[in-house]
Amino acid sequence: MLRTIDLVLVGAMIAAATMTYQIKHAAEEKLAEVRELQSEISLQEETIDLLEADWSLLNQPSRLQRLSTAFEAELGLRPITAEQMAEPDELPGRASDFEPQVAESATDAELTTGSVQQ
Repeated sequence: MLRTIDLVLVGAMIAAATMTYQIKHAAEEKLAEVRELQSEISLQEETIDLLEADWSLLNQPSRLQRLSTAFEAELGLRPITAEQMAEPDELPGRASDFEPQVAESATDAELTTGSVQQ
């Protein structure tokens, strides 16, 4: 009887060790995946910071003024006059002011093509 219990306990111990190893291995894989994602996120954040720096450099008012002066003749740039500003009543209506256009229904399309089935 003692041998049977010993064999069952040894089998349970081996099963527990196997399960522990599998769980540890899965946890290490997930940890490696998390570290990889963290490195990708930090790379993206650095890229965003670099692009924001480039954007602020390209949008400096002094640089834009220099470019507009340099290419004024080629682009036909002129300062905005007061007559170019639109009055509120000159603006088109909002989308909510117009009724939506309803697509032609299937029965109307069938009537016009003559393919009505009875």
